[in-house]
Amino acid sequence: MSGAIGQQAEKVKAFVEELRKHTAVPIEFRDERLSTVSAQRLKREASTKKAKKKVEYDAIAAAIILQGYLDESKQYGEYDSPGNTD
Repeated sequence: MSGAIGQQAEKVKAFVEELRKHTAVPIEFRDERLSTVSAQRLKREASTKKAKKKVEYDAIAAAIILQGYLDESKQYGEYDSPGNTD
């Protein structure tokens, strides 16, 4: 967590630069390094005897990343969902 960009992140950046040449869709980078840890913690806290089925941490982590993005966007007025009355 030194703030340095890792090897995989460099590959993603290069891919996004190529992708931007072919689309006008805005692309944002998200720091997801701690999302799996958050997902594991959330699963442990939410687990009950009835809910012992295996949950994919990546799916929970993706939801955490998306929710963080939506929360930030809403905070800065960049996101307004249909039917939002806030």
